Amino acid sequence: MFLRVIGRPLLAKVKQTTGIVGLDVVPNAREVLIGLYTKTLKEIQAVPEDEGYRKAVESFTKHRLKVCQEEEDWEVIEKRLGCGQVEELIEEARDELTLIGKMIEWDPWGVPDDYECEVIENDAPIPKHVPQHRPGPLPEEFYKTLEAVMSGPKKEVPKATTSEPSLKE
Repeated sequence: MFLRVIGRPLLAKVKQTTGIVGLDVVPNAREVLIGLYTKTLKEIQAVPEDEGYRKAVESFTKHRLKVCQEEEDWEVIEKRLGCGQVEELIEEARDELTLIGKMIEWDPWGVPDDYECEVIENDAPIPKHVPQHRPGPLPEEFYKTLEAVMSGPKKEVPKATTSEPSLKE
């Protein structure tokens, strides 16, 4: 009985592998995630409040941070979030921090109110840089098969035919 009470924290589950090539186990993943999520919430403040990107990042980051703060066990964190292993979440959080920096640099929300873009009407000539090729027609067998599938299970699907010579010849 004594060993069960005292030894239980010492026998906490230790992850041996992620099972993903190139993704090593992070023994203190919870603490790393809390740090990354806190930094993300701090850096996203540079994005205007009314932007959808900021709202989305703040929303899922706050949720994930809350789960990491409430739970001690990495398995419970993974289960509650349902977004992969904690090591994958760490990679994702690092990528999000990189993206926040890029978004701030690119400033996609900084379009002036008086900005006008070129509108191309349906009868306007197509600019030279736009490709004008169209895919070729699909073979008749495609339409027959599609019709058979769409009409229900009663019809037999026609066998595909080929115009290539047989290998037996």
